[in-house]
Amino acid sequence: MIRGFHLADLFTLANASCGMASVFASMTYLLSPTIGLFTLAAALVPLALVFDSLDGRVARWRHAHSMLGRELDSLADVIAFGVAPAALAFAAGMRGGWDWAVLIYFVGCGVSRLARFNVTAEALSAGGDKVKYFEGTPIPSSVVLVVVLAVAAWGDRLGAALYFGSVELGLVLHPLVLMFALSGSLMISKTLRIPKL
Repeated sequence: MIRGFHLADLFTLANASCGMASVFASMTYLLSPTIGLFTLAAALVPLALVFDSLDGRVARWRHAHSMLGRELDSLADVIAFGVAPAALAFAAGMRGGWDWAVLIYFVGCGVSRLARFNVTAEALSAGGDKVKYFEGTPIPSSVVLVVVLAVAAWGDRLGAALYFGSVELGLVLHPLVLMFALSGSLMISKTLRIPKL
Protein backbone atom coordinates (compact mmCIF):
# COMPACT_ATOMS: atom_id res chain seq x y z
CA MET A 1 0.00 0.00 0.00
CA ILE A 2 2.68 2.52 0.99
CA ARG A 3 4.48 1.93 -2.32
CA GLY A 4 1.35 3.20 -4.07
CA PHE A 5 1.60 6.61 -2.37
CA HIS A 6 2.98 9.70 -4.10
CA LEU A 7 4.46 12.86 -2.58
CA ALA A 8 1.15 14.66 -3.19
CA ASP A 9 -0.61 12.07 -1.02
CA LEU A 10 1.43 13.20 2.00
CA PHE A 11 -0.04 16.68 1.60
CA THR A 12 -3.49 15.09 1.34
CA LEU A 13 -2.88 13.21 4.60
CA ALA A 14 -1.74 16.49 6.19
CA ASN A 15 -5.10 17.96 5.09
CA ALA A 16 -6.97 15.09 6.79
CA SER A 17 -4.77 15.40 9.87
CA CYS A 18 -5.61 19.10 10.23
CA GLY A 19 -9.29 18.25 9.95
CA MET A 20 -9.09 15.56 12.61
CA ALA A 21 -7.02 17.79 14.90
CA SER A 22 -9.71 20.46 14.49
CA VAL A 23 -12.38 17.95 15.57
CA PHE A 24 -10.29 17.00 18.63
CA ALA A 25 -9.76 20.68 19.50
CA SER A 26 -13.54 21.28 19.23
CA MET A 27 -14.22 18.33 21.53
CA THR A 28 -11.59 19.52 24.01
CA TYR A 29 -13.16 22.99 23.93
CA LEU A 30 -16.42 21.43 25.14
CA LEU A 31 -14.56 20.06 28.17
CA SER A 32 -12.52 23.18 28.82
CA PRO A 33 -14.04 26.21 27.05
CA THR A 34 -11.14 28.55 26.39
CA ILE A 35 -10.94 30.88 23.41
CA GLY A 36 -7.51 29.46 22.54
CA LEU A 37 -8.91 25.96 21.94
CA PHE A 38 -11.77 27.27 19.82
CA THR A 39 -9.37 29.44 17.82
CA LEU A 40 -7.07 26.46 17.30
CA ALA A 41 -9.99 24.35 16.05
CA ALA A 42 -10.97 27.13 13.64
CA ALA A 43 -7.40 27.84 12.45
CA LEU A 44 -6.75 24.21 11.53
CA VAL A 45 -9.42 24.29 8.80
CA PRO A 46 -7.74 27.04 6.71
CA LEU A 47 -4.44 25.22 7.28
CA ALA A 48 -6.08 22.11 5.84
CA LEU A 49 -7.03 24.26 2.82
CA VAL A 50 -3.35 25.12 2.30
CA PHE A 51 -2.45 21.41 2.23
CA ASP A 52 -5.44 20.68 -0.03
CA SER A 53 -4.18 23.28 -2.50
CA LEU A 54 -0.63 21.98 -2.35
CA ASP A 55 -1.51 18.33 -3.00
CA GLY A 56 -2.99 19.18 -6.41
CA ARG A 57 -0.08 21.41 -7.34
CA VAL A 58 2.48 18.78 -6.32
CA ALA A 59 0.61 16.06 -8.24
CA ARG A 60 0.59 18.20 -11.41
CA TRP A 61 4.23 19.23 -10.93
CA ARG A 62 5.35 15.61 -10.55
CA HIS A 63 2.87 14.28 -13.14
CA ALA A 64 1.72 11.79 -10.50
CA HIS A 65 -2.07 11.55 -10.72
CA SER A 66 -3.73 8.38 -9.48
CA MET A 67 -7.16 7.01 -8.66
CA LEU A 68 -5.90 6.41 -5.12
CA GLY A 69 -4.88 10.06 -4.82
CA ARG A 70 -8.27 11.29 -6.02
CA GLU A 71 -10.17 9.09 -3.57
CA LEU A 72 -7.79 9.98 -0.75
CA ASP A 73 -8.30 13.67 -1.49
CA SER A 74 -12.08 13.32 -1.26
CA LEU A 75 -11.93 11.45 2.04
CA ALA A 76 -9.56 14.05 3.49
CA ASP A 77 -11.85 16.86 2.30
CA VAL A 78 -14.87 15.28 4.01
CA ILE A 79 -13.00 15.33 7.31
CA ALA A 80 -11.40 18.78 7.00
CA PHE A 81 -14.19 20.72 5.29
CA GLY A 82 -17.28 18.73 6.30
CA VAL A 83 -16.91 17.06 9.68
CA ALA A 84 -14.52 19.62 11.24
CA PRO A 85 -16.71 22.71 10.51
CA ALA A 86 -19.80 20.80 11.74
CA ALA A 87 -17.98 19.87 14.96
CA LEU A 88 -16.89 23.49 15.38
CA ALA A 89 -20.50 24.66 14.96
CA PHE A 90 -21.60 22.15 17.61
CA ALA A 91 -18.85 23.40 19.95
CA ALA A 92 -19.94 27.00 19.25
CA GLY A 93 -23.36 26.22 20.69
CA MET A 94 -25.44 24.85 17.82
CA ARG A 95 -26.58 21.81 19.77
CA GLY A 96 -30.36 21.84 19.40
CA GLY A 97 -32.25 19.03 17.66
CA TRP A 98 -32.77 21.05 14.48
CA ASP A 99 -29.11 22.09 14.61
CA TRP A 100 -28.13 18.42 14.59
CA ALA A 101 -30.35 17.80 11.56
CA VAL A 102 -28.88 20.75 9.65
CA LEU A 103 -25.27 19.83 10.48
CA ILE A 104 -25.87 16.21 9.44
CA TYR A 105 -27.45 17.49 6.21
CA PHE A 106 -24.40 19.71 5.61
CA VAL A 107 -21.95 16.81 5.99
CA GLY A 108 -24.18 14.58 3.84
CA CYS A 109 -24.19 17.22 1.10
CA GLY A 110 -20.39 17.41 1.27
CA VAL A 111 -20.05 13.63 0.93
CA SER A 112 -22.55 13.58 -1.95
CA ARG A 113 -20.84 16.46 -3.74
CA LEU A 114 -17.42 14.77 -3.55
CA ALA A 115 -18.82 11.42 -4.70
CA ARG A 116 -20.50 13.12 -7.68
CA PHE A 117 -17.25 14.91 -8.52
CA ASN A 118 -15.27 11.66 -8.49
CA VAL A 119 -17.80 9.95 -10.75
CA THR A 120 -18.04 12.85 -13.23
CA ALA A 121 -14.44 14.18 -13.12
CA GLU A 122 -13.34 12.44 -16.30
CA ALA A 123 -16.30 13.72 -18.29
CA LEU A 124 -15.89 17.25 -16.92
CA SER A 125 -12.18 17.35 -17.82
CA ALA A 126 -13.09 16.83 -21.51
CA GLY A 127 -10.05 14.68 -22.17
CA GLY A 128 -7.62 16.99 -20.37
CA ASP A 129 -5.91 16.33 -17.05
CA LYS A 130 -7.84 19.01 -15.16
CA VAL A 131 -11.55 19.60 -14.57
CA LYS A 132 -12.67 22.89 -16.11
CA TYR A 133 -15.45 23.72 -13.62
CA PHE A 134 -17.16 22.54 -10.45
CA GLU A 135 -20.84 21.60 -10.36
CA GLY A 136 -21.93 23.26 -7.12
CA THR A 137 -19.59 24.98 -4.71
CA PRO A 138 -16.47 23.01 -3.76
CA ILE A 139 -16.49 21.66 -0.21
CA PRO A 140 -13.46 23.78 0.85
CA SER A 141 -15.78 26.80 0.58
CA SER A 142 -16.89 25.79 4.09
CA VAL A 143 -13.83 27.73 5.28
CA VAL A 144 -16.12 30.79 5.05
CA LEU A 145 -18.40 29.23 7.69
CA VAL A 146 -15.40 28.63 9.93
CA VAL A 147 -14.36 32.28 9.59
CA VAL A 148 -17.87 33.36 10.69
CA LEU A 149 -17.57 31.11 13.77
CA ALA A 150 -14.08 32.45 14.53
CA VAL A 151 -15.39 36.03 14.36
CA ALA A 152 -18.21 35.03 16.71
CA ALA A 153 -15.66 33.57 19.12
CA TRP A 154 -13.51 36.72 19.06
CA GLY A 155 -16.63 38.78 19.78
CA ASP A 156 -17.54 36.50 22.71
CA ARG A 157 -20.69 35.39 20.84
CA LEU A 158 -20.60 31.64 21.47
CA GLY A 159 -23.04 29.45 23.39
CA ALA A 160 -26.08 31.37 24.67
CA ALA A 161 -24.70 34.58 23.10
CA LEU A 162 -24.57 33.08 19.58
CA TYR A 163 -25.67 35.47 16.81
CA PHE A 164 -29.47 35.49 16.28
CA GLY A 165 -30.08 33.46 19.46
CA SER A 166 -32.30 30.38 19.27
CA VAL A 167 -35.90 29.50 18.55
CA GLU A 168 -38.08 26.66 19.83
CA LEU A 169 -39.76 24.75 16.98
CA GLY A 170 -40.54 21.55 18.81
CA LEU A 171 -36.76 21.23 18.97
CA VAL A 172 -34.21 24.02 19.37
CA LEU A 173 -32.89 25.77 16.25
CA HIS A 174 -30.13 28.36 16.22
CA PRO A 175 -30.82 30.44 13.07
CA LEU A 176 -27.06 30.80 12.49
CA VAL A 177 -26.96 27.09 11.61
CA LEU A 178 -28.95 27.89 8.47
CA MET A 179 -25.71 29.09 6.87
CA PHE A 180 -24.67 25.41 6.95
CA ALA A 181 -27.95 24.43 5.25
CA LEU A 182 -27.30 27.02 2.52
CA SER A 183 -23.68 25.92 2.08
CA GLY A 184 -24.71 22.27 1.79
CA SER A 185 -27.44 23.06 -0.72
CA LEU A 186 -25.02 25.08 -2.86
CA MET A 187 -22.56 22.17 -2.83
CA ILE A 188 -25.08 19.74 -4.33
CA SER A 189 -26.50 22.20 -6.87
CA LYS A 190 -26.18 20.95 -10.47
CA THR A 191 -27.09 24.31 -11.99
CA LEU A 192 -24.32 26.27 -10.29
CA ARG A 193 -21.09 26.00 -12.30
CA ILE A 194 -17.92 27.49 -10.87
CA PRO A 195 -14.73 27.65 -12.99
CA LYS A 196 -11.87 25.69 -11.44
CA LEU A 197 -8.76 27.81 -11.00
